[in-house]
Amino acid sequence: MTSHPISHGDPLSGAGTAPATSVVFDLDGVLVNSFTVMREAFTLAYAEVVGEGEPPFEEYNRHLGRYFPDIMRIMGLPLEMEAPFVRESYRLAHLVEVFDGVPELLTELRHRGLRLAVATGKSGPRARSLLDTLGIRGQFHVVLGSDEVARPKPAPDIVLKAMDLMDADPDRTVMVGDAVTDLASARGAGITAVAAMWGETDEKTLLAAEPDVILHKPTELLALCPEVTAP
Repeated sequence: MTSHPISHGDPLSGAGTAPATSVVFDLDGVLVNSFTVMREAFTLAYAEVVGEGEPPFEEYNRHLGRYFPDIMRIMGLPLEMEAPFVRESYRLAHLVEVFDGVPELLTELRHRGLRLAVATGKSGPRARSLLDTLGIRGQFHVVLGSDEVARPKPAPDIVLKAMDLMDADPDRTVMVGDAVTDLASARGAGITAVAAMWGETDEKTLLAAEPDVILHKPTELLALCPEVTAP
């Protein structure tokens, strides 16, 4: 890991990106720390549907960013796990925490005139409900879930739809994610792929995907997002 808080490409070259006017965020691991809740929901769903045995949460964790049914297919687990997983996620939503620095970041980005979106592996209704619970949904112009596009991440569909709804310029849009699927989705949409390193991401795997920008805390994103000026 570089010791620089913001690194553009690998190796650190100092080559910047165009100032952003729109930002697309992943949700879990970027805006919110939901890992404890996800672990409990996954464990309860596994016990309810599969039965005894150790729930393979660590493997599940490696696929975060994808839509839950897609993860079940990849892992060879019953799709019936989705209903109890979603039920428990709603029940435990009050335990999810916003990462330190995120509220201030969102407020400042809005103050600077940027358009903000969420594009998540969650379903749209669950993502919007969680953001409402946390009191930050109003910061976003668009909140999209994987059930609201034809192809979820790593396909670019959800990012492209968010950009279309925000009327975003691809050359001035960045996506911030903590998973390889986020970076792939950003690249497929033709925008800057930003790696968020402050959650529980697998840093080695994420860095191996060669993100365009690496951030170690949320407020470092502000360096890419000066105040938007009228054309």
